[in-house]
Amino acid sequence: MTQLTITPVNGLPEIRPGDDLATLIREAALAQRDAIRDGDIVVIAQKIVSKSEGRLVRLADVAPGERAQEMAAESGKDARQIEVVLSECAKIVRWERGILICETRHGFVCANAGVDRSNAGAPDTVVLLPVDPDASAARLRDAFRRATGATVSVVVTDTFGRAWREGHTNVAIGLAGLPALKRYVGQHDPEGYELRVTEIAVADEIAGAAELVMGKLDRCPVALVRGFTLDEPAETAQEYVRPADRDLFR
Repeated sequence: MTQLTITPVNGLPEIRPGDDLATLIREAALAQRDAIRDGDIVVIAQKIVSKSEGRLVRLADVAPGERAQEMAAESGKDARQIEVVLSECAKIVRWERGILICETRHGFVCANAGVDRSNAGAPDTVVLLPVDPDASAARLRDAFRRATGATVSVVVTDTFGRAWREGHTNVAIGLAGLPALKRYVGQHDPEGYELRVTEIAVADEIAGAAELVMGKLDRCPVALVRGFTLDEPAETAQEYVRPADRDLFR
């Protein structure tokens, strides 16, 4: 790898349920004279994937239950939104000082089970995570092949906090056509020391790097990454789900 480039794809419209994301992204890339080509990694924010899949909830349609109302009274948050979070949550990992950390049905551990009100495209609306982000990435990869003729990789991203560091970063929650991890276990450093645990989360690193050009308020939910190659076989983002018995923070 001699050079890595990351290019924002601007000009996408507000995404609605049923929209053909691959075609819209292809057209936006062409409009900025940047055709999608073989080997590209298309990094796509989860929000527009979820919107295209209809993963939207109008809070006016939500009747909060007793538990949600109790938590809302304790935290000052919207009981309707808490009810949606609880419905998406497989397990509450921590509820403290108004912060709700959940394990989702996908196995992700994140705030509010990934339910988010920002950039929802409509007032009083929340966006849920895709039902199966890896399947979403695989479908999009196939759709890009049909729409562009190019063989690309797809990374679906969301923004997560970190248990031991301040701030947030983009991570890969859906993956198709790329390895999740570059494994160094069993290899030796220049002094001959054998690496025993080192596995680099390359798809997460791609997601984080792409966020630098996508931003959160810039209405740019897609980036093209070029120049990244690995010989390892393709994996899914489920490789990142750490079993609870190996998680020192649970």
